[in-house]
Amino acid sequence: MFTKFFLNLSRQITLLIILLIPLKIVFADKLNDIKKSGILKVAIFDSNPPFGKIDFKSHQIIGYDADIAQELAKMLKVQLQLISTNPSNRIPLLQSGKVDLIIADITITPERKKVINFSIPYFSTKQKILTHISSSDNLQDYAKERIGVVKGTTGQQTLSHRFPEAKIIAYNDIPMAFSALRNKNVKAITQDSTILEGLIFGAPDRNQYKILSNSISEETIGIGVKKGEERLLNEINKNLMKLENSGIKNNIYNKWFNLNKYKQ
Repeated sequence: MFTKFFLNLSRQITLLIILLIPLKIVFADKLNDIKKSGILKVAIFDSNPPFGKIDFKSHQIIGYDADIAQELAKMLKVQLQLISTNPSNRIPLLQSGKVDLIIADITITPERKKVINFSIPYFSTKQKILTHISSSDNLQDYAKERIGVVKGTTGQQTLSHRFPEAKIIAYNDIPMAFSALRNKNVKAITQDSTILEGLIFGAPDRNQYKILSNSISEETIGIGVKKGEERLLNEINKNLMKLENSGIKNNIYNKWFNLNKYKQ
């Protein structure tokens, strides 16, 4: 009788453990994990100025996205850890839990919304064409040309829809694409207008290039958050609004996107 009692008790305890394990998984909370660890891990570009680049003096990643990430970490009262990424692996880094957020010039699209959540937009931009100064000013003239893009970006997808007959050449990052343009391996390259402006400004031969006035598309950029992390998403949205209302975000924008310098 006692054996039967303890056998039933053992089964009940086992059943309770099985029931509790999924609950622990369901109620896991990334925001709590961040605060407990004291570290906010952010995926960011390190070769995509002015959003993110390596500072040659400090060897740290600096830029618009880096400053936004720093402010968010400060508001969460944790330390910031920036993790270099590229367009191809930024979403896998988030999904695997290796980073808490993507702050890497990531455009909000319906396709990406299926696999990750996005914050409210914190930046908007236009996709444009950069080419040699002697090339045509008419956007349509590039419909069948060789055009360089950054691999895994919305720019690559948008260009293929806009100009299906164009020969699209994908590069790992924007400096490689610009190098291809310099060497005349492509007729033009396409990327966010702000990135192209920063690219020209930092080039010693900037007078040899121009950005076409007409845009291929308009895009909004948000912060990537893993699916299911609603508390973290709400906290990020709340803090982005605080940065907007306080004027801090505007100050960061002016620091990295002072368009007057590109007209010199």
